[in-house]
Parts: sequence; structure tokens; C-alpha cells
Amino acid sequence: MEQDVESPALIRKPKLPKQAREDLPKQLAEMDRAKRIQRYVQKDGKCNVHHGNVRETYRYLTDIFTTLVDLKWRFNLFIFVLVYTVTWLFFGFMWWLIAYLRGDLDHIADNQWTPCVNNLNGFVSAFLFSIETETTIGYGYRVITDKCPEGIVLLLVQSVLGSIVNAFMVGCMFVKISQPKKRAETLVFSTNAVISMRDGRLCLMFRVGDLRNSHIVEASIRAKLIKSKQTKEGEFIPLNQTDINVGYNTGDDRLFLVSPLIICHEINQHSPFWEISQAHLAKEELEIVVILEGMVEATGMTCQARSSYVSSEIKWGYRFTPVLTLEDGFYEVDYNSFHDIYETDTPACSARELADMANRARLPLTWSLASKLSQQGLPESEQEGQETRTSPDSQAKSRQTERNGDIANIESESKV
Repeated sequence: MEQDVESPALIRKPKLPKQAREDLPKQLAEMDRAKRIQRYVQKDGKCNVHHGNVRETYRYLTDIFTTLVDLKWRFNLFIFVLVYTVTWLFFGFMWWLIAYLRGDLDHIADNQWTPCVNNLNGFVSAFLFSIETETTIGYGYRVITDKCPEGIVLLLVQSVLGSIVNAFMVGCMFVKISQPKKRAETLVFSTNAVISMRDGRLCLMFRVGDLRNSHIVEASIRAKLIKSKQTKEGEFIPLNQTDINVGYNTGDDRLFLVSPLIICHEINQHSPFWEISQAHLAKEELEIVVILEGMVEATGMTCQARSSYVSSEIKWGYRFTPVLTLEDGFYEVDYNSFHDIYETDTPACSARELADMANRARLPLTWSLASKLSQQGLPESEQEGQETRTSPDSQAKSRQTERNGDIANIESESKV
């Protein structure tokens, strides 16, 4: 007998459009390549460089103030508390030691005995007196007497050292709190850099902006290309740094950063991107580091913000979406579109090839006809016509030579 067997249902994956199927491997390859690229500077501005095998560690102690400021907050607070606690404990022990050596602890209930410090009956009270002395609290219960010269000397020493410790630690905390590193958090760079045409020239562009209403004074922008190279002699230079001109000659690198600005680098014969095309850029392992510097208007301290773009973050044939609009009596910046870009017609060749094509387009207007004639040769009739065509100066010179010859002949006949 035949039995009906239920066939399992076939689960089919949704079929992607043809364009999506073609672009998917490229996108996956770009993502995998972006993961493999080791950044020199992170997107948030942190340098991805670690110092190892530093043997001369004593150099950090020669500049102890900067070393403390550069420490992380948890270590800085720990050292801050530790220094004050050790100072109070040390001088508390010294006050207790004086009282012990003088015998004050053996005459606590003796009213006829004059101690070095009144009402000091143990180490705890000596520790409290040390805190009161160094912090200049002065509750009035424990008081040093004039019958204790060693106590007077210790009081002077603790007062001076306490002032030095206060100045050092409070100054360290103040400098760390007022560091303009957090001010750089409100200086933003575009996620991508773009390459497109501007005024007939191929340009590399990126955008910077300031989120605060207080401005950066004397703002300036710099850019460097990080790329390993090999010299003609065979020397390999890892992470070679090359300057990228962003307007140093014209002053465009000095910014008035009130609204977001697009920083432009013209790709010319002096640019490191002169011979890089769209296809070449996709294969390059390079990184562009951009540095924005200026003074904080509120504090006057110098602030620096950094970011970087690897080759996968440089979009060829795109422009930035405008973010500035004119409202009723003011300009408004839409930071939702700060990172947006849109595609535009851009040649895929390098700037050098583009310049060569432009030069070839202008050649027929200047010397193409003359070059053709010189290569093919002129007809005999035209050559004879060219020989008969002489300039007025040459005709005058020939006439003058003829006259000189006639005069010479007449003189020779007269002599004969």
C-alpha cells in the first residue's frame, strides 16, 4: 500500500536585489580591511602609541609635578589623601615623642607640671593636635606652652612644611581640574573626509565645528599624512609624516570657528595625493591626522583636538551637506547634518592625469598645427613661398650689403 509522506517545507532565503548582491562583497571587504588597519591616532584624538623599555625612569621624578598631573584621577586622589595623612601622622608622632621624652605622659593628672602641649595625653591627641596645627584650625583646647623650646621649633617646621604641601597638592589638583582636555570634547570633526571638484580642481575636504557658544581664540588647523615609505637608497621609514597644506600660504589655516567650516586641501603637484586615483586610494594604507589648536576663551589655556581618517573613511566623489541656514535675524546650524555627505560627479583619475588631460585639451589652440607641419613636411610650392617671404629687416640688410659692394667696386675701378 502506498502511504502519503509529508514532505518538509523548504525554507528559502529572501533574494536580495542585484545591486545589493554586487555591493555586499565590496562592503564586507571594506569592513574587514578597516578592522585590519592599525590607527596611529584614534577618532577621539588619543594617540595609539605605547612607550616600552624605558630604562631612564628617574626622568619622571625630576618633573614630579607634571608626572602627578598626568596621572589618572584615581591615582591622583589616592596620592592627595596619602600625602596629607602621612604628614599628619608623622608630625603627630613627633609631638607624642616630645611628650614622651619630657615625661608629660607620666604627669597627666599633675597640675603642678607644665607640659609641652596642654591636654596631650596620648598618640590620638597628638595626632589631632598635628591636624589642628597644620590646617590652622586652632580649637583652643590643646595649646603649646612657652616652656618647651623643642616644641616651638617643631611647630615652625610643621607650619612651613604644611604650607609647602598645601601649595604643591592644591596646585596639582587645580591644574588637573582646569586642564582644557574636556574642552576638546566639544570640538567635532566630520566622520568622513571627501574628495571632489572645487573651482575646477580636485580637493580633499573635511569639516570641523565647535558645539559651544564660547569660541576658540586664535584657532588654527593642521593636517599630516601618516604613511610608511621607502627611500631610493632602500631605507624603510615607518609611519613617515608629511605635511598637508590646508591654507598655510594663504592664511586659510587660521580659523574663525563660529560655525562649522569645511577645510580644503587642493591636490596639486606639491600634494602627496597628486598621483593617487580613486582605485589607487582604495588600496592605499594611509592615515590623515588633523589637529585643531586654539585658546579657550574662558580660561586662556591652549586646547588641542585631534582626529584621523584612514583610507576607507575618505569618500571619493562626495561633498558635505550644507548645515547653515538663514533664519529670522540669525543664522542657525543644524548639527544633525554635520556628518552627512552626498554624491557628486567627480573624475576617478588622479589629479596629475586630470591636469594632463586639461593640458592636452589646450594644445590644438597653440602649437598642434605647427607640430603637424614639422612632422609631415611642407609642399615645395609653400617652401618656395616661405623662402621668398622675408622680413623687412632682412630685406634692408641685403640692400645695405649690395650698396656696400657697389661702392667697393667703384673705388677699385678709380684706382685702376
